[in-house]
Amino acid sequence: MRRSFGLVVFDFDGTLADTFPWFCSVINGVARRYCFRQIDPAETEALRGLSARALIRELGVPAWKLPFITRHMHSLAARDIDAITLFPGIRDMLRSLDEAGITLAIVSSNSEANIRCVLGPCAARFRHYACGASMFGKARRLTAVMRKAGARGSVIYIGDELRDHDAARVAGCDFGAVSWGYTRHDALVAGRPDAVFEHPGHISEVVCSTEFRGSASAASNLYEGPS
Repeated sequence: MRRSFGLVVFDFDGTLADTFPWFCSVINGVARRYCFRQIDPAETEALRGLSARALIRELGVPAWKLPFITRHMHSLAARDIDAITLFPGIRDMLRSLDEAGITLAIVSSNSEANIRCVLGPCAARFRHYACGASMFGKARRLTAVMRKAGARGSVIYIGDELRDHDAARVAGCDFGAVSWGYTRHDALVAGRPDAVFEHPGHISEVVCSTEFRGSASAASNLYEGPS
């Protein structure tokens, strides 16, 4: 079945904004503050293959601490906001989608203030923001955005983590995985997303095309990277 996307929803960290280097620079300080295991740089690639739940278990983070850790991370991001930038090609991609008449939205765990600051003028291209979601609360925010936007045509949620894929599945929309974010490429592909995007321009090429097929085989059809 061919898709004509009326609504494209983006995650922010690791999808639009290159926050992983910043995350690596602050996470061990957060670990000391909230008494969970620090990350050895040598294990970073292995940890990037885990789901968010598996990572939390691996680091020994109690569930009750997550809201406090999240708020602290937001404050650190606000402090360091000048060090956080969009990935190359994101602005052009957003312009292409916006000019094609596609409604754009953001569902993210980050704060709206931080997101708008990093987006700069691009913030005006988004019609809907659902920010500050709990680590595992994106599905509810995504469903609310789809309802508020009217969800005319098909909807795709584009993100860089396995929990983004889970949220899309619960909300009942397609999921597009980006290859440049927090979770390793092979781990994302193993989850069988509806599409795998190799660079920001690939998103506009696919989403603006009526040839997109929203099916389990689409990931392999669109995957252009190394095996």
